[in-house]
Amino acid sequence: MNRTLGIGLLLTAGGLAGYLVGLAAAYPGRALSVTAVMVGIAIVAVGFGGP
Repeated sequence: MNRTLGIGLLLTAGGLAGYLVGLAAAYPGRALSVTAVMVGIAIVAVGFGGP
């Protein structure tokens, strides 16, 4: 579960960074950063859910 939690945190952080860059400059695919944040949060929840 530690690896799952780490992947979720990295995906969330990467998506957040992409979102912040997207606020400053428009680039193709910037809407995917919001998706990355949502999926990252879901993976973090799965990582915390284990015994």
